[in-house]
Amino acid sequence: MTWSPAQYTKFEAERNRPIHDLLGSLPNSYADSAIDLGCGPGNSTEILQGCFPSAKVTGIDSSPDMVAAARKRMPKHSFEVGDVSTWQGQGGPFDIILSNAVLQWVPDHERLIPALCAHLGSEGSLAVQMPDNMAEPAQTLMRDIAKSGPWAAKLKEEPRTPIHGVDWYYRALRAEVASVDIWRTTYHHPLAGAKAIVEWFKSTGLRPFIQPLDEAERAEYLARYEAAVAKAYPALPDGTVLLPFPRLFFVATR
Repeated sequence: MTWSPAQYTKFEAERNRPIHDLLGSLPNSYADSAIDLGCGPGNSTEILQGCFPSAKVTGIDSSPDMVAAARKRMPKHSFEVGDVSTWQGQGGPFDIILSNAVLQWVPDHERLIPALCAHLGSEGSLAVQMPDNMAEPAQTLMRDIAKSGPWAAKLKEEPRTPIHGVDWYYRALRAEVASVDIWRTTYHHPLAGAKAIVEWFKSTGLRPFIQPLDEAERAEYLARYEAAVAKAYPALPDGTVLLPFPRLFFVATR
């Protein structure tokens, strides 16, 4: 799957809010080294650097296009193409490991969580935010339309499985670190109608559904999805639609 930095940053202000909330909950007052796992176009890395101006901040992402965008955004910083699931902690240990809206795409959290914690330095923190919206209409409609259309054979595989619950992450983290702060927040984003919701998810959740399709199929899939979204999220009198977006956060500190 390819990622589009331009599409992703269409809603950068909304996407940045959880990053600020996550980093604002860190107990760390100082950091020498920090890494952004799944840095995307560098927006999260930029916020991380702003929180810890003296730290050496680096980033990795599996998408060459995202890494190119991050390098353009922050030319003095080091960004590399890499897979979070196989990352070996190069450059560590770290005072801060940030992963914003990435780990929901990475399987095997039973192995991944201890592996990430192992790359923390003394009193270092792992700060993670994951969308927890698989049961929301915006997500269930993607899957329903994938199964019911003429493209069903192309879209057999589920691109993403639900993440674990809060209690599971607390137990997994508590076995590895000294303290865990974990919470779930639902944001309500005011957007300009159903079309804006479609644009939001075209850079994330919709990608695995529309990228295997040809141009005509993609247009038909998106038209069906937009019509279904319009019914699921009725517009307010001024045309605004409130998009509920649950997210799971945790800060695990050694």
